[in-house]
Amino acid sequence: MGPKPESCNEHAVPAALKSERPTLMSVHIMARLASRPHCGERANHRLNPEHSVGTLSDATRLTATLLLALTTACGPAQTDQASDAEAAQIARTPKVLVIGIDGVRPDVLAEVATPNLDALAAAGTFTGTARTGYPSVSGPGWSSFLNGVWPEKHGVTDNEFGGKRYDLYPDFLTRIEQVRPELSTFVVADWLPLVRQDDGKPTVSNAVDVRHVLDGYELGWAQADARSVKLTTQHLATADPDALFVYLGNPDETSHEHRSIGTEYREAIALADSHVGEIVAAVRARASYDTEDWLIISSTDHGRTSTGGHGGNSDEERTIYLLVSGASADRGAPAEPAFVVDVAVTALVHLGIAIDPAWQLDGKPVGIR
Repeated sequence: MGPKPESCNEHAVPAALKSERPTLMSVHIMARLASRPHCGERANHRLNPEHSVGTLSDATRLTATLLLALTTACGPAQTDQASDAEAAQIARTPKVLVIGIDGVRPDVLAEVATPNLDALAAAGTFTGTARTGYPSVSGPGWSSFLNGVWPEKHGVTDNEFGGKRYDLYPDFLTRIEQVRPELSTFVVADWLPLVRQDDGKPTVSNAVDVRHVLDGYELGWAQADARSVKLTTQHLATADPDALFVYLGNPDETSHEHRSIGTEYREAIALADSHVGEIVAAVRARASYDTEDWLIISSTDHGRTSTGGHGGNSDEERTIYLLVSGASADRGAPAEPAFVVDVAVTALVHLGIAIDPAWQLDGKPVGIR
């Protein structure tokens, strides 16, 4: 007999297995080893007790077979893979839901009961010290949020949208349509300039697959937000979207109406949180949810002063929150400072879209692995 291959291992026989009567443990080990190949032989060659133990008694034959298996088998026995481990190897389809809540000041957000946003934050990355641009009004704020560049590039510096350069710096949903047209996109908003402008070039372009245009001033902001949420949950239940943007405008308008960040404003934030809960529940109720990798992003366009105004350069007006949640999200606070322009880039990267340097985006992916 030639020398034993170096990959073989000698095994001492446990004392509990040395008696002639085999134990349940010895039977289990022998059965496992008997199904494995000899060292240096083909994997389909199995141990054969009859070749090794002659006419020994059944108990002795069992023990002898175990000894042979222990001294000739290669390496440690492999354990069976659990079904959940196999399931974890299944590739999940990346999808992204972006929820924008207008005019939410993060220090006030921290004082309001928001169980749904809190749950998302606990399952992801959250910061209450992200920054938006200047001037801190909705036109440039949402353009930076959705397009991933600062006003110097997208050209919007007020709520009149003059000088916009959306042809050069489109919103992230339009980017998706340009580079991955097979993906399904969705937008609903009740602040009209985001989805409808007189020149036919709103912030979120007409290239998006499903577009819902609501008017918060006409419907009432609380009612319009509720309608936006219903349209979103219906779409999640009946279609197969890959990227969604949902805008909720009631908190900002409520603060303007009451010229404060007091009770009414806080109630509007709590109502927005309940809307977030409805949308997240609809995501998780999808029949295909277990095969999908949802990233949920939520942020705002600007903060505000204690009298409800905004537009200036103060910390109260320019400090915002940013939340990134899901199985692919990091946990805890972001490793680097976060900005409103990071939202669009984070959404694109999660979908597997490579950021082309020619796009000249100012944002970076935040809170994703």
